[in-house]
Amino acid sequence: MLTTHTEGLAPLNRPIMVVALTGWFDASGAATGALEWLLRDRVAPIVASIDPDPFYDFTQERPEVWLDDDESIVVRWPANEFRIARFPGSAHDLVILSGVEPHVRWNTYCACVTAMATRLGCDVVVTIGANADQLPHTRLPQVVGSSTNEELIRRLALSRPQYQGITGVIGVLQERLERADIPAISLRVGVPHYLGNAQHPKSSAALLRHLEHVLGLPTSHIELNGEIERWQSLHDEAVAEDPQAAGYVQMLERQFDRRAEAMLATGDDLAAELEAFLRDQSTPPDAGSTDDGPANDGPANDGPPNEP
Repeated sequence: MLTTHTEGLAPLNRPIMVVALTGWFDASGAATGALEWLLRDRVAPIVASIDPDPFYDFTQERPEVWLDDDESIVVRWPANEFRIARFPGSAHDLVILSGVEPHVRWNTYCACVTAMATRLGCDVVVTIGANADQLPHTRLPQVVGSSTNEELIRRLALSRPQYQGITGVIGVLQERLERADIPAISLRVGVPHYLGNAQHPKSSAALLRHLEHVLGLPTSHIELNGEIERWQSLHDEAVAEDPQAAGYVQMLERQFDRRAEAMLATGDDLAAELEAFLRDQSTPPDAGSTDDGPANDGPANDGPPNEP
């Protein structure tokens, strides 16, 4: 079910895996959209893929028929492909999985992801997601981070997952990674619930900005400014046509601003804290003391109780 193409692959530089899946934990496509922007105009060869056949009900996730250049029929199936993105001169390369949440055999699917993280020597796995939330489209969404790794919680000021209830495959994956002793971080962002399925690139940009801070790698969040302005205008026009909706958005703005003022300011040294964590992970226990670092500069830890 897992096909790899790693023969002859040059060694990766301390890789980190980033995962986003369409479905339960990808409101408005904000998470998978963020990874599309991250890889935009970047060479990112496929190093592995998961066979879709065992994992999907194709009456729900239907394949598509296309014509190629010579007008031959090509069937496109739900894709789960692992790509690598190298960042010369940076601390890490990335392994990117932007896929489709499977319908069945979640344990097997998560085993494939965990196997690739192990095979490629990923130091950390970061899952990103988006959920519908009560926030106004006129404000920059906040990103909330969590982990079950106590050292990551302390260094990056993450929260420990508190959510209990139904979950998506990302929740199962986080649990499987913990079992495999692979450090994992979950980053999630809100999307205004009243927008329905409309795109909200502000949420994608917020995720990319946070990834840039945590991983210390350049992302394409600035390139999203044009899309943000275009969709902001569309959302403004839609709200302006409905006085009741306009009043509701104003109420959300007041609530959002009060919460933002009450939050502690976040720092820009998350990447340094992650590097300190990874350095400690590779240092023998008797090699000396470690740098504790600040524990209050990082993602907000009081977000909504969503996916772990």
